[in-house]
Amino acid sequence: MKKENQDALKAGAPIFIGYFPAAVAFGILAKGCGITLLECFLFSAVVFAGASQFIALNLLMTGTGPAGIILTTLLVNFRHFLMSAYLSTRVGKIAKRYLFLMAFGVTDEVFSVLSFTKGDLSKRFVFILQLSAYTGWVGGTVAGFILGGFLPDILTKSMGVALYALLLAILLPEIKQSVRVLFLAAASGLLNTILIKAGILPAGWTVIACILAVAGINAFFTAEKTEEAVYE
Repeated sequence: MKKENQDALKAGAPIFIGYFPAAVAFGILAKGCGITLLECFLFSAVVFAGASQFIALNLLMTGTGPAGIILTTLLVNFRHFLMSAYLSTRVGKIAKRYLFLMAFGVTDEVFSVLSFTKGDLSKRFVFILQLSAYTGWVGGTVAGFILGGFLPDILTKSMGVALYALLLAILLPEIKQSVRVLFLAAASGLLNTILIKAGILPAGWTVIACILAVAGINAFFTAEKTEEAVYE
């Protein structure tokens, strides 16, 4: 049991270290957007969705309604259905009453560590790993909000660039591996610009339209490639 705890803490430490500064950026940005400390804390403690929180905060500031924010977050985090489905095959011996809590703690980094962990996943290992990620994100959020109170307004508001840096960090490795990803990213940006200029959709809904359109295009290309592979 002691070794299991140590292994989980060792695996969770890099996630904590990676999450904390990103969460600090979110806390500072949230402070600049005028939300309270309690609202900022609950944002991370209840949602716990990383990039989606930055997007949701931006949508809030542009006047997007609850329906648009919820739908955007659902689409951005849709991959969690696939990740959780896979992990459910690795935790079959764990009581079902813990599955909901485990599902809440699934993030990209947690999934990566768990998927590469050999053998059966124990309840203790999963929860310690997820708690490392959770405390890093929530703790960083609160620290960032408090820090934001001591920073000049211009610096606080400039933290909005953290969202774009975060998304670029996710996108660039994929672009290096596939020209199609570059095409889809460029098409999404172009479509979003056109929709905003046209003003035919409510604030924030252009993002949803772009997600659905680009996902549909990629699904078409993927299906076509799969058919070619089958016939070959």
